Amino acid sequence: MGDVPALAVLPITVKTSIEKIDHYIVEHEKNARRFIKSIVPEKQQSTLKIQEINKFTLEEEISPMLNPCLDGFDVGVISDAGCPGIADPGARAVHYAHEKGIKVVPLVGPSSILLAMMASGFNGQNFAFNGYLPIDKGERKAELKRLEKLSKDFDQSQLFIETPYRNNQMLQSLTENLSAQTKICVACDITLPSEFIKTAPAELWKKIKVDLHKRPTLFIIQG
Repeated sequence: MGDVPALAVLPITVKTSIEKIDHYIVEHEKNARRFIKSIVPEKQQSTLKIQEINKFTLEEEISPMLNPCLDGFDVGVISDAGCPGIADPGARAVHYAHEKGIKVVPLVGPSSILLAMMASGFNGQNFAFNGYLPIDKGERKAELKRLEKLSKDFDQSQLFIETPYRNNQMLQSLTENLSAQTKICVACDITLPSEFIKTAPAELWKKIKVDLHKRPTLFIIQG
């Protein structure tokens, strides 16, 4: 969360829940423990029972993670960044919770996807999140052209992300491959003091100087 206290952008219900929950499914244990400590400093770390879930976790390993629920304990899902279950491996655990008949309770918190859409000025009634685009330049160009056409044909805002250390290259790809008048929104470091959000045509972005290197960034295009 940088220099911003976690509770500055989270509702009090999150703190209340963390005070009561000891079982967690998380992306990285170290990050989760740090987050929990920042929310409830007095909580004893030794009481926490944490299991990790990521893209390498096998399907047969996920369902047993929810066994504490069957014994009467609540299990929390914590994402490293963004909103749990949205573009997040924790969604797989939620899937099995429904299969087991376990009640799922979403807690309100900042979603970079929704916050970026709110600040973009683009169509918020019809948009799609596309995750990561291809790394290969040729494949990426083709995908950008496809998304640009979708945006124009259906008035649909197209969102995607990039590995933070390739953000600058992504912005360059957008300015080189999209039509001059296609609008691009760059939403970076959302909720942090260094937050940067700007919408402008592709041709104008060629003149804008901004360093996105290793900064969490969401890109949105609207044809």
